[in-house]
Amino acid sequence: MKQSNTTKKKIFEKRNYKFLFLAFAIITLGFLLMVGGGSDDPLYFNKAIFNFTRIRLAPSLVLIGFSVAMYSIFTEKAAKK
Repeated sequence: MKQSNTTKKKIFEKRNYKFLFLAFAIITLGFLLMVGGGSDDPLYFNKAIFNFTRIRLAPSLVLIGFSVAMYSIFTEKAAKK
């Protein structure tokens, strides 16, 4: 058998994985902020579903998280001096 001594080229660097993990954490936080606001009683309407956190903050965090994930994927290796 013939063995080659070529090394595998990494797709991402450590920096990219850090940004990807950060994006995952931001997206998870956004979805956790959207949870809740329901009521056990079907005759009672809870107005807490229309508060600032669920309507503005949480979706914004999810979009920011997806933006960070795209940045982590598309950013290239830093130039070494």
